[in-house]
Amino acid sequence: MFVIIIYKPYNKFNKKIVKDSNKVNEKVFNAIKEVSDVKKSDINRIIRLLEECYPEPICALEFKKDYELLFAARLAAQCTDARVNMVTPVLFTRYPDLESLASADISELEDIVHSCGFYKVKARDIIAASAMLIGVFGGKVPDTMEELLRLPGVGRKTANLILGDVFKKPAVVVDTHCIRLTNRIGLVDTKDPVKIEFTLRDLLPPEKSSDFCHRLVLHGRAVCTARKPLCNVCCIAGFCNYVKSL
Repeated sequence: MFVIIIYKPYNKFNKKIVKDSNKVNEKVFNAIKEVSDVKKSDINRIIRLLEECYPEPICALEFKKDYELLFAARLAAQCTDARVNMVTPVLFTRYPDLESLASADISELEDIVHSCGFYKVKARDIIAASAMLIGVFGGKVPDTMEELLRLPGVGRKTANLILGDVFKKPAVVVDTHCIRLTNRIGLVDTKDPVKIEFTLRDLLPPEKSSDFCHRLVLHGRAVCTARKPLCNVCCIAGFCNYVKSL
């Protein structure tokens, strides 16, 4: 017999919580998105339970300025947030504004971001995006998906992060935790990030979508881990297809 114990998990992220360059045709993805077996009423209950467990859905990447989050997200590609948070203070102290980033010596910038992996392309994108922000957008990070996707190195995941965390707009950030958890729960049956994004946009209340994704990250780190999920202490186990299959 499988016993479910619901509790509010504590983890170190609770206290300080922690391109696709082509335009997405929404009608196309609405036609092909996966059918979910989770009802809207279930979604609302899942959201409430995650809100109780993780009351502070703060982005794990540390930043002070909007463009700092943009570049931190670029560095986080195939790199841990913890590593990025070690690198960005050095990066933004050495280059305190967009002008200094746009004119940075690429070899020096590569040295600073080297530990984040793929440092050559990441350094190139940061310099190019800084120049574009100055030359095209007046030194400001744009607040639309279409404009954000024009920036070098920015895909839908980063664009959604900016829209949600900087501009407080409805956004769905599909990272590895989101992909893993939404499939396990049964919200989706696909690993395609764009299909997942549009399926969640259809299921989630828009005003809850950004925070929901942050809470999935926290839950994925604390409980629903990749190798050994702690299903017996999962606050949403009662709604999870993976648990039902055990």
